[in-house]
Amino acid sequence: MEQNRFGRGMRWLLMACGPMNLGGVAVFAPPFPHLRNMVGLPEAHPLYLWVLTAWLPLFGVAYFWMGWTGKADRTFLTVGTAGKATFAVILLGLWGNGELPMMAGLVGLPDLVLAGVFAAWLWRTG
Repeated sequence: MEQNRFGRGMRWLLMACGPMNLGGVAVFAPPFPHLRNMVGLPEAHPLYLWVLTAWLPLFGVAYFWMGWTGKADRTFLTVGTAGKATFAVILLGLWGNGELPMMAGLVGLPDLVLAGVFAAWLWRTG
């Protein structure tokens, strides 16, 4: 396989990130505080929530597009991997410190798994 192409499994994972990120948009969008409450996330200033709400679909579209086309953009995937890992580690750390409920910590696990898979692909093809 060429280094700038994804296999079938990676393509499906990347395409799944599109809808997953849209789910994040619903959770972080300021008009939907009940969704944040359902997963144990605290309220935040609307500025921060709107920034997340704006960036999550952009990343979701880019992930989906890479999966759809099968063409790897290593720089984007590296930034996205770091973002997913950071989000997950922060949630898990705050849960570990008792600042968030377990449900909020668990919200980041899919991102942590995806970050691991993406990092492994980057390492293997590097």
